[in-house]
Amino acid sequence: MASSSSSTVSKTTLREDLTCAICYDLFTEPVMLGCMHHFCKRCITAYWRSLRGPALCPQCRQEFPNKSFQTNYLVAGLVEKVKASSSAGYLKSLEKRLKDHLDSQKLRKEEIITMIREEEKQMDTIKKVGAELQDRVRSDFQALHHFLQVEEAAVLQQMRRDQEVLVQSLGRHLESLHAAVQELEQNLSAIQQAASSVSCSALVELPEFNSRPQLQVRRQDIDAFRSKYIIPLQYTMWRKMFKSLRPGPLPLTFDEDTVHPSLQLSRDRTQVVENEAMLTYRRNPKRFVQCVNVLATQGFQTGRYYWEVGVGTKPKWDLGVALETVDRQARVKLCPENGYWTLRLRNGCNYSAGTQPWTPLPISSRPQRIGIFIDFEVHMVSFYNADDMRLLYSFSNGPKEKAFPFFSTCLSEPGQQPQPIHLLHFPIYSL
Repeated sequence: MASSSSSTVSKTTLREDLTCAICYDLFTEPVMLGCMHHFCKRCITAYWRSLRGPALCPQCRQEFPNKSFQTNYLVAGLVEKVKASSSAGYLKSLEKRLKDHLDSQKLRKEEIITMIREEEKQMDTIKKVGAELQDRVRSDFQALHHFLQVEEAAVLQQMRRDQEVLVQSLGRHLESLHAAVQELEQNLSAIQQAASSVSCSALVELPEFNSRPQLQVRRQDIDAFRSKYIIPLQYTMWRKMFKSLRPGPLPLTFDEDTVHPSLQLSRDRTQVVENEAMLTYRRNPKRFVQCVNVLATQGFQTGRYYWEVGVGTKPKWDLGVALETVDRQARVKLCPENGYWTLRLRNGCNYSAGTQPWTPLPISSRPQRIGIFIDFEVHMVSFYNADDMRLLYSFSNGPKEKAFPFFSTCLSEPGQQPQPIHLLHFPIYSL
């Protein structure tokens, strides 16, 4: 708006500068006198014709020896531009440009206001999600704290009981020893009396003594007591904590009804590896026949689940989740649009998420184990480096119907020794 006002003032000043001081209109055939003042050719000619004396300038009254002037083509050009800018067509065009500019600015303003509203909405969502996550983290840690507090109380209580048993046993033995000392003192006194009688040549008999079983030093097994509680306590509690993990690592097994004929399962169905020749198989609509894939036996459609897969130094693989309804007979791209949420490795170092198109992942340290977490409540599928639990990638558009853990060994390159994929189990011992 300020720019438009400045432009108007500029044009007004220019028009005044190009106005003839005689006719008070824009110059017509502008000419310049020796004093540098400008007039219309017709106006200055008529003015000089009306004079009876020497020629002079109507503005500064400077006299000239003759009636001569010089045509100023630059000023003439400026006059033409001012006349053009003052025409109805130009003004209409200017109004249109101003209107277009105004509409453009209004539209841009609305776009920015919309962006502000969206980002303010995102900010509110982030705060809400952050509060929910804080509650969830607090709840998880409270469960861990409660577990540790209960275990600490149980260990200390058992330690006090074991200590009390040792102390009571040793106390009873000490009482026996003290009683034995008293009896021995009585025996000593009797012997001393008998010895005195012998020295007086009196006939005496040997006193009778109480016979007690032979007593020995009771050596309590303090080392065993100490060893029972000087243990890798943190590791022991960590192992026991598996019972309270929600979710804890699932002991998955491969589904032999879904495995591709070129893959070989171990007897316990926790390992899969490429086979040199295709194995005989029964036709089954559940079986993958186009790609070297296999599903887990366990499927889910509600709740939260976590499992770990050992990939070692295998140079290529695909891991993740697949809908129960995926086409097992076709070769398709592994992406959510086709019912797959996966992480992939190629060439031993190129990691990417199974999106459309692929999303390259900057993973520097090569994971030996991959952790996979699915939360049906928020439709999320996440992948972790299970060696340090660092998040590798997370899908926020996870499955909304029944899904199964998915695995693909991928075909090994010529000359490469096929390497297996392992389903990792974590046995829980009663410690």
